[in-house]
Amino acid sequence: MDANAFGDEIITVRPQEATETLQKLPYFIGISEQTAGSKGLSLSFIVIPPGAVSEAHEHDGYESAIYVLEGEVETRYGEYLEKRVINRAGDFIYIPPGLTHQAFNMSETHPARALVARNDANDVEKVILSQPQG
Repeated sequence: MDANAFGDEIITVRPQEATETLQKLPYFIGISEQTAGSKGLSLSFIVIPPGAVSEAHEHDGYESAIYVLEGEVETRYGEYLEKRVINRAGDFIYIPPGLTHQAFNMSETHPARALVARNDANDVEKVILSQPQG
């Protein structure tokens, strides 16, 4: 879609349904080129269901900033997914481009929820599934 199609307007986006992603997690696209005419950023909402794990993946050429709203998530990362970090509600997370990572919801009973901002307006289309070595 032509980003200029939205003109000089404030755009409100209320996603009603999750988008299926390669990571296999419910993803609610908020701001993107398609929804709002954004040229260089996206902002979405992600849910990691109880006990769920994402596919190991990386983001091709863009940075990700995540704010954890609810829950506790362990992220494994690195070439062999050998590194780990645990994040909780209130944490800000930065993931550089090209870093293989995989998120695990540590709760078997409660979803984890987060806001995800990226410096690419079409970020969903640039996810690369990874086959960690090892």
